This record gives sequence, structure tokens and C-alpha cells, in this order.
Amino acid sequence: MKTLLILLLALFVPSLAGAAELTLTGKATQGGLLIGQTEPGASVVFEGRRMRVTEDGRFLIGFGRDAGPASAVEVTLRSGAVIRREITVTPREFDIQRIDGLPEKMVTPPAAVLARIKADNEEVRRVRETDLAEPLFSSGFVWPSIGRISGVYGSQRILNGQPRQPHYGIDIAAPTGSPVVAPADGVVTMAHPDMYFTGATIILDHGHGLSSTFLHLDTIQVKPGDRLRQGQPIGTLGASGRATGPHLDWRINLFDIRIDPALLVGPMP
Repeated sequence: MKTLLILLLALFVPSLAGAAELTLTGKATQGGLLIGQTEPGASVVFEGRRMRVTEDGRFLIGFGRDAGPASAVEVTLRSGAVIRREITVTPREFDIQRIDGLPEKMVTPPAAVLARIKADNEEVRRVRETDLAEPLFSSGFVWPSIGRISGVYGSQRILNGQPRQPHYGIDIAAPTGSPVVAPADGVVTMAHPDMYFTGATIILDHGHGLSSTFLHLDTIQVKPGDRLRQGQPIGTLGASGRATGPHLDWRINLFDIRIDPALLVGPMP
């Protein structure tokens, strides 16, 4: 009997102890980002992808615009014990925006530029797959530019009467030439002077697959490989690419998962 009790404890106690080895902080909602904490040396799998874990046990998981209603993260501890945490993803309601008056070639691109658009998209996809080991996101996030919020994450845009894919960033309207700064520590992985849709575009890698993208810039003041601290200038706001007026379109990705930037910062100053 005593031997049986010892065997049962050996089976169940590691599981109970392991449950205390996983915490998740953040908003489990569509567009949300969570920071996980587990024991150093653990491995983490989320939505079929093995996520990078810092030396002190931190990792990132996130949810896209249409995520839910449930998700799960699986953590394997050094002991071999496995923790599977079910996550309820809170749904959100998104706005519908109508934008008229765009040049028709920007709404329905001519065949001659389709190869250019495909190349632009492929370059952005490749850069967003970067998995930098440094947890530069630990600096936290601030607004990269100050102005009127003219567009929000998740909104469905109808351009010249034609429905398009949802908007995955937050738009900040301000005069051309207004400063744009790094919202968090990061490394510049792309600084493109002229993409077809997004114009002058910068991608800043915050580590562990988390990156910021800045669209429609007027000027670019950094180059790939530059290491930036939060608040350092990266360029100026403009209306390059497909834009109806000067604004910054700021986007955040966790690899291919599109995160809502507004959930990572406080109210606009």
C-alpha cells in the first residue's frame, strides 16, 4: 500500500508543480499579445510553432484578428512534465471604413505592377520570419508618432466601393514631416524607399518574432542592421504609397500573426 502511494505521488505531484510553472500576462483577445513565464530551459509550442524562450523563461504568444474562440499553449518542462493551458480568446467588434477617391490603379493595380507587388509581399514575409534571440520587446512600447487616430486595427475597408482585406494596423494622422520614433528597442531589418502599396517602409525587429512595420513614411533615417533604443528617430511621417493624406500606419506582427498595436500602449498623449 505504501509503495502504491509513493507511485501515485510520483505521477501526480510533478503535474501539480508544473501547473505553477506557467503564467500568462496580457489580453487574451483578438489582436492581443501575451507574455508567458515558465521555468528556464522549458520548451514552448503554440499553434504548431515552437516559440523562443529567454534564459529566464519568458516567451510570446499572440492572436490574430479572427482568432478564437479557443487556443492552447503547450510547455514541456526540463523534468519532462507537460503543461497544456487552454486559452479562451475574447472576440471583438470591428469597424467598417469607406474610403473613396483613390486613383483606380491603386485600388485595382494594373497587370504591369503585379510582379512588383508580389516581390514586395515576399520581402516583407521573409523579413517577418526573423527570430532574433534578444528579447528587445522587454523595453515596453510607446507611441511611435503623436497625432489623431484616423484608422484602427481590424476595421474592414471598402475602397472606392470595393471591399478589401481588414486593416491590420493603427493609423496616426499628422502633418508631413512629423517625427517617427522606435516604439521599443529593436534592430532594423528592412528600410525600403518605395513599395507599391506602402511607400517608404521600415520594419523594426523587437526579438522572438515580434516586429513593428511603419508605412507611408516621407523619409527614412535608418538602414538595415541599425540597433535602436526606444524613442530614437527612424524617419518622418508622410503619404507615400497608397495613401489619401499624411499619416503613419503602424503594424505589429508576431511572425505571421497580426497584433493590435493599441493593446501594447496607453492612450494617445
